[in-house]
Amino acid sequence: MTKPEFKETNRRYAVATGGLPPLTQDLLGQEARFTPAYAFIPHRVLADIVASTLPFWQDTRLWVLARPLSGFAETFSHYLMEVAPKGGSDRPDDDADAEHVLFVVEGEITLSYNNQKTRLSAGGYAYLPVGCQWTLHNTAQNPAHFHWIRKRYQAVEGIAPPQPVITNDNTITPTPIPADGDGRWTTSHFVDPTDLRHDMHVNIVNFAPGAGIPFAETHVMEHGIYILQGSGRYYLNGDWVDVEAGDYIWLRAFCPQACIATGDSPFRYLLYKDVNRHAPLGGHL
Repeated sequence: MTKPEFKETNRRYAVATGGLPPLTQDLLGQEARFTPAYAFIPHRVLADIVASTLPFWQDTRLWVLARPLSGFAETFSHYLMEVAPKGGSDRPDDDADAEHVLFVVEGEITLSYNNQKTRLSAGGYAYLPVGCQWTLHNTAQNPAHFHWIRKRYQAVEGIAPPQPVITNDNTITPTPIPADGDGRWTTSHFVDPTDLRHDMHVNIVNFAPGAGIPFAETHVMEHGIYILQGSGRYYLNGDWVDVEAGDYIWLRAFCPQACIATGDSPFRYLLYKDVNRHAPLGGHL
């Protein structure tokens, strides 16, 4: 086995290749963390021995980065998928209430949905709404790597579910944060943030070197944060954590958070958050 390695393709996207660290490797500075407010999964721990498989997926493995946990983050799951040539699935998910986001970081996938077919390469994004019938295969000659984020859709009477969305990071014009006039902190929105049909957003957040979030955000949205490119320091509930391409941060609601981009390259991460719905009420008086 080789050492787990992450590489950046197209200068933008970290890719997991698995492997296994040498048994003599110094583990200091590589600790994963799981706290009451956040989890930190460094890319070095995503080795072969922690990979998973799924029913009805052929020649496929995945790393489960997040899944609903009572008392922690409860709204989503986040998988890091690797599909070998000729691999894929005609029956990807039996949960009829789930909606899906796919984001390709390396290789190419062929996605069929609602009697349509498209190919997605690095930077490709697909939103597949609840009730959408879809299949996915790797018809190329190299492995395909992509993120798969799942959420149970929260329907609202009088609001129709969204339609499928197929786009690419390379075609999106990032939107500056209103207070940032020089565009050092921007967001690449794959769907319209004002569209109330959507109950989750998966965006890419972009920071120029040295830029950052200037206060500790504290909010109701849960987060999954996968570092696509660059390096930074993340403030998480009183802790400062150094992060780099391939690392993952998983935040429950109201975890104080901020960050600053370090290094000489842009700092970019894929961000999940739940939006546009009432807070569920769990009990009755």
